[in-house]
Amino acid sequence: MGKAPEFDLCVVVDDDEDILVAARLLLRGQFAEIITERAPEQAIAALVGRSPDVMLLDANFARGATDAAEGLAWLDKLLALDPEMVVVMITAHAGVNVAVEAMKRGATDFVSKPWSNERLLATVRTAAALRRSRRSVATERARVAAVADPAPGATNPLIGSSPAMARVHSLIARAAPTQANVLVLGENGTGKELVARALHRQSLRADQPMLTVDLGAIATELIDSELFGHVKGAFTDARADRIGRIQATDGGTLFLDEIGNLPLHLQPKLLTVLEQRQVTPVGANRPIPVDIRVIAATNMTPETMRDDRHFRQDLLFRLNTVEIELPPLRERREDVPALIAHFLDLYARRYNRPAPAITPAARTALVAHDWPGNVRALRHAIERAVILAGDAPLEPEDFPLDSRVARIAPEAVVAPAAHDLNLDRVERRLVEEALRKHGYNISSAATELGLSRAALYRRMEKHGL
Repeated sequence: MGKAPEFDLCVVVDDDEDILVAARLLLRGQFAEIITERAPEQAIAALVGRSPDVMLLDANFARGATDAAEGLAWLDKLLALDPEMVVVMITAHAGVNVAVEAMKRGATDFVSKPWSNERLLATVRTAAALRRSRRSVATERARVAAVADPAPGATNPLIGSSPAMARVHSLIARAAPTQANVLVLGENGTGKELVARALHRQSLRADQPMLTVDLGAIATELIDSELFGHVKGAFTDARADRIGRIQATDGGTLFLDEIGNLPLHLQPKLLTVLEQRQVTPVGANRPIPVDIRVIAATNMTPETMRDDRHFRQDLLFRLNTVEIELPPLRERREDVPALIAHFLDLYARRYNRPAPAITPAARTALVAHDWPGNVRALRHAIERAVILAGDAPLEPEDFPLDSRVARIAPEAVVAPAAHDLNLDRVERRLVEEALRKHGYNISSAATELGLSRAALYRRMEKHGL
């Protein structure tokens, strides 16, 4: 049983019947279907609702014509119908100038008559592979756009008018219209992704997708393929080419969350992308040009990021052209009332119920709380209160405000008080201490706790960290 054709459809357009027969015989093992037509208008009629992998188009159709005017005009029409179409021009020996002009107008390649069979096969296979790659990129970009665009009403504004947040808003306004890469620093739950979205929304790339890649949620051995893509056969399970997230974001903004979790051995590869504006998929030997803006975020402290045992300094310099540090909620308590009002309204609408009233005592307690999990923890606390609210105004006891949990001495984590054997509180203290010890590096903290990164994330979510 013969090998299945690698590609689906090839179209050959030439007024010479012998050329059509020769092309069909030569290419029939490469394509499941080959359409041959003597006139371009007939080829277009045969392609209604279909898209070929490659089209071979003669440069001259009228008897005695040598200037290729007709072929070039049809090339323009074909690319107007489908800008992604891959067209290979067929020229005569003396048609070098024609070939150059065709390439300028958008042709992918050219072959000369009489052709070498090996040359034609190689040209057509390369052209068809290019078309497949373009389709993959278009599919991935459509998926990226669908994932990147939040549902109506799902966006959360970056709320806060305190002096600390006023500085953040000012930096966003100044950095967003530029092409500068931005590094966003801050503890978990401070709103780093909201800063990234605000930067993208106010940038010159706002009409292009913004793709988020959470490096803390991807298995280490998969990060290379996820970011840079791979070609078929690059490794055991690489059964087809895959477009990486960097190439899929071409023209838009790439948000690399938890950049501190990027393995050291992959950091030079990302540096090359930023310096040379091109990406090489795993297993490929030819780079692909890309145009991206990178916004990165980490909960590592600035001191940890500047330690080359954790992060390459040359890559850091490429990422932090502009550096925005988000303050923890405990350092901007004046913003808490506005956040309370926003989340009460948000979750009341989400759960289709009236926004509950809140007593002055509860409001004072929420403002005074340290919120180790920052805005994310406050949001979860208010969501829970809205769900469980009755008719009475919300009181302090309607919120998880255990002061013993909010202020934990490291020694209490290592040797918890004998009288406090509550398993949830002990687990929270251990998780929090591991995070602090390792500068909020998720991988290092998870290793010390004997957990996977996914398991650590679940516990952080559970405890509002």
